Amino acid sequence: MSLDVSPALLEQAERGEVDEKEFVDCVRTSLPFAWDMISSLVTRLQVDGGAFADNTTPPPDEHARGQLLRALASDAIRGALERHFGVRLAFQNCHRVAVFPLDGASDERLARFTSIRGQILNQSPELRDC
Repeated sequence: MSLDVSPALLEQAERGEVDEKEFVDCVRTSLPFAWDMISSLVTRLQVDGGAFADNTTPPPDEHARGQLLRALASDAIRGALERHFGVRLAFQNCHRVAVFPLDGASDERLARFTSIRGQILNQSPELRDC
């Protein structure tokens, strides 16, 4: 299961629209490794500036890796995180998460990061089974 959904949040969804702040909080508590990684990258981007901030360190275990995969493979979760943090998220392999500002100044760098070439250049034998 991707998220630990409270009975109240489930009831809200069954009635209709879900409050996005409550959904984001559910993501934060359900996927703490993914949340912490994205939060730290957003902070790094805000403090250091630049075209983007990314993580190149593999997760410490399969549980953490699974959290990243669940957070970034779900359109709903990924979109909510992008809106919450005010960034665009990009993802390569099983761990390389990057955050890009929304202002469009990094569009070229984002296109390179998410290109086929970028994906191929980010491969290594150590990551083959991730």
